[in-house]
Amino acid sequence: MSTMNISLPESLKGFVDEQVRQRGYSTSSEYLRELIRKEQDRQQLRTLLLDGAASALGLEADENYFSGLRQRVENHKAND
Repeated sequence: MSTMNISLPESLKGFVDEQVRQRGYSTSSEYLRELIRKEQDRQQLRTLLLDGAASALGLEADENYFSGLRQRVENHKAND
């Protein structure tokens, strides 16, 4: 694992320390890693949403669509 040193104003350091205590993290590094993972997830979701918005329309999600979906799920369960 790589090491990264960061400088924070006292107010931000106090905030991080408080979050570590309140949320049960063992270290400030653990808290910051979690924040970074959440940001990665947020960016990935944003990309997926933008890609979806830019894509062509798909099939209409009507009763036939959901019936077919239920049937595929049942077939999958039966094959497991």
